[in-house]
Amino acid sequence: MAALTLSACAGGPGAGGPAPSLAKRAVEGRFEVVPPSVAVTPPGPLPTDLAGRLGRWEADSIAAQQAFASERDAAASAVAAAAGAPVASERWVVAQQAISRLVAARAPLTEALADLDRLYLERSIDEAVDGLPDIYALRDRLADTASAQEAIIEALSKQLPGE
Repeated sequence: MAALTLSACAGGPGAGGPAPSLAKRAVEGRFEVVPPSVAVTPPGPLPTDLAGRLGRWEADSIAAQQAFASERDAAASAVAAAAGAPVASERWVVAQQAISRLVAARAPLTEALADLDRLYLERSIDEAVDGLPDIYALRDRLADTASAQEAIIEALSKQLPGE
């Protein structure tokens, strides 16, 4: 019985008729359609009405970074002084307040970042692409600064007891 099933597989190309051709059939060429080329115009320069807004947001972020830097050392000292202090003790509360001042100092930066996100989305939805590279570049710089500040705040918070 096993010999019969194997003999069916052993047949060559002539055993079951000729093998199918791999040549291209006439119907296969009909659907080769080249899509039309689409011309995409690159974004133009930043519109003048937006240049002032971007400049203001950049200035706000620089001021926020300077305020953050001036508060950072005081917060680090307060957190170091609170090491080993019980939760809700005077030193712990002072350290928490110093961290809160750090968070408040960065508020203009986070507001500028939110405004940039809103502007980018609005212009993208309206398909107003002029200036989008400038908007996104500023947004990218502000996001990097905000991430660095967030890392500092998290590191200081983790050093406090009870965090």
